[in-house]
This record gives sequence, C-alpha cells and structure tokens, in this order.
Amino acid sequence: MTASQQPVPDSVLIERMMAGDENALSTLYDRYSGMLYGMLLRILKDAQAAEEVLQDLFLQLWRSADKFDVNRGSLPAWLMVIGRNRAISRLRVRPTREILEESDGHYANTLAAADNIEGEAARHQLMERMRIAMNQLPQEQRQAIELAYFEGLTQSEIAARTGSPLGTVKTRVRTGMQSLKQLLN
Repeated sequence: MTASQQPVPDSVLIERMMAGDENALSTLYDRYSGMLYGMLLRILKDAQAAEEVLQDLFLQLWRSADKFDVNRGSLPAWLMVIGRNRAISRLRVRPTREILEESDGHYANTLAAADNIEGEAARHQLMERMRIAMNQLPQEQRQAIELAYFEGLTQSEIAARTGSPLGTVKTRVRTGMQSLKQLLN
C-alpha cells in the first residue's frame, strides 16, 4: 500500500475539522457511522431514534472536536461512550405512553387508563421522595447527578462545565447515587 492509499489518521481529521474542513467530518462519518449506528440501534431498538442520536453525535463532534484528546484514547472509543450515554439518556426521558404503546397485548391502553390516576399519584409521590433525597445530598453530588441524569451530560461534559477533574465528577456521581439509594430505601 502506498502512502497515498493509507487512511488519514483520526487525529489529522480532527485537526482539519477544527479548522472548518467539512470533508474531514464526512470522512469520519463514513468511517464510524456504521459501527455507531449498530450500537445505537441495539440500545434504542428504534431506527429513527438511532439515526437522530447518530446525527446529534456527529454534530457534537463537529462542534466539540477540540475536546477530543488523542492522548486519552481513540476516537471510536470516545464516540462509542458519548453515543451510548446519549442513547441511554434518551431512553430515560422516553415517555411512558410511548413505551406502553409499543408493548404487546390488549392491556396497554386499559392499564394506562385504569392506572392513570393511581399512576400519577405514585409518580408524584416518587418525585417528592426524590426531591427530598436530592436536597439531602451535598451540593456537588446533587449538581453532578442533575447534570448526568436530568440533562443527559456525559461525565466528561460535566467535568468541562463545572471545571472539576473527571475523576472527581465520577466520584461525585457514584457517591451521590449510593447516598440516594440509601435515602430512598
């Protein structure tokens, strides 16, 4: 294989993207979109949702190419982690009604109608318990959990937003979740 036939390294394409080269983004999309789409489809089980998350992921790559550090890992691994987190975040905020509509059987609509009042009361009670428990956490842990689970940010994005080291963010999320589990049980 000659030098002209070798694929351009990801690090070079990232540098080109930071300089505004859309062809570099296109090359990376061609290189990794199939792998990422397959993972997203397995998580989301919805082709349209997987395509939307994939597009959002590459849009984020375009806007945040400077945040990728070649010394910390490979681009495909970075994209997989961010894509997985976005897919999981999308599942977390997926409307209950949409899930019920997808479920098999006659019971979905009947159950939704019959349990609407009880379900709403239970959700309200759970949200109140969650609010009380969240307010008992230290401010740093509460903020990290809110950013991760309610805003859908990755731990790296939380670190960038708060100016905290990544390890500190990971510890805050883990410790906060352990504390929440104890408070809610």
